[in-house]
Amino acid sequence: MSLLATLEISLLVQAVFFSFAAVFKTDKVTDLSYGLTFSILATALLLKNNPSEPSQLVLALMVVLWGIRLAGYLFYRILRIQRDARFDGIREHFWKFLQFWLFQGIAVWVIMLPVTVWFSAPAPWGGLMTLGGVVWLTGLIIETVADVQKFRQKIRAAGSTRWMSDGLWRYSRHPNYFGELLCWYGVFLFVAGNLREWGWLSLLGPLTITCLVLRVTGIPTLEITADKKWASYLEYQTYKKNTNLLIPWIPRKP
Repeated sequence: MSLLATLEISLLVQAVFFSFAAVFKTDKVTDLSYGLTFSILATALLLKNNPSEPSQLVLALMVVLWGIRLAGYLFYRILRIQRDARFDGIREHFWKFLQFWLFQGIAVWVIMLPVTVWFSAPAPWGGLMTLGGVVWLTGLIIETVADVQKFRQKIRAAGSTRWMSDGLWRYSRHPNYFGELLCWYGVFLFVAGNLREWGWLSLLGPLTITCLVLRVTGIPTLEITADKKWASYLEYQTYKKNTNLLIPWIPRKP
């Protein structure tokens, strides 16, 4: 399957979900479509290539499981909280809302480049695949545990009135994003042993999601929101000062 074909699929999925979201001016399917697009692309690549190697099935499952877990969690979360504040002032404006969905479709396509490129010439199992699988699984566990811990606090009475600093969040202010990045660098390691020449350009995949998490829609947005809520709390300032932004580590002593 060509790069153009996967781009078309990614944009088509966004168009379908955008149509629903725009008509009903809802946030409920935005993150759902994000995770599902990865799973749909991975499934399409697997079926198109008539898998003959276990490595093909494993790589596709890595992406599908990550995508379904994320989509399911975020969909359940939005059903509980009803509104995503990120889209305030955007969902009501057709063109602004459309631009977000277009950006999302392109972002998914770029992040998937290592998988798409590898499936153009799949290879049998190799040593790096084992390492990549271990890194991916570690990331999935960390991301899942962090999401569960934070969501449990949010749904408690008055849980949203305090920053999260328990469990994995004691060692990182954003352990869920750390886990997410591990997943995608694990995917890249899985395919890296078989990349040739221009195929190394697929490194853009993990680099893009790293940029999005660290510089665009991920951590910066959450840090700004947290500062607006709790900047006046000395305990929060201490937590922020002594806890790593991303990579989990033992908190620094006050």
